[in-house]
Amino acid sequence: MKAVLQRVKEASVTVDNIITGQISDGLLVYLGIAGDDTIKELDYIIKKICSLRIFSDENSKMNLSLIDKGFSLLVVSQFTLLAEVHKGNRPSFINAMNGEQAQELYLKFISKITNAGIKCETGRFGANMSVKSINDGPVTIIIESK
Repeated sequence: MKAVLQRVKEASVTVDNIITGQISDGLLVYLGIAGDDTIKELDYIIKKICSLRIFSDENSKMNLSLIDKGFSLLVVSQFTLLAEVHKGNRPSFINAMNGEQAQELYLKFISKITNAGIKCETGRFGANMSVKSINDGPVTIIIESK
């Protein structure tokens, strides 16, 4: 599993000219699910996202987590994070989990985040989405479960 986190001032996802998710301060998370991912990888990624101290404290030091700040997540499924590009010029997505299984883990991710008390907005799994964001910092962090 791979997650790309961007600290944002605001972010939104639009599908067919309808906003499906929108947040102010928080994290925009692009989530890629690999073919062999399980709940173990999911739990690891969630723990890291919630616990990373990447928000500024009163001394402008990155010392506070998403939970500490009470900020939100905007989660966007993105199988292209699993692209294999070492051979040739056309990306291979052989490492990505198939759509139905990936959607199950994606929905579990959202459920677990919500159950942890974090406001979570989303895109639409498998849809062609437009994502807008105003990055804060910018701070971009990649988390891989393996």
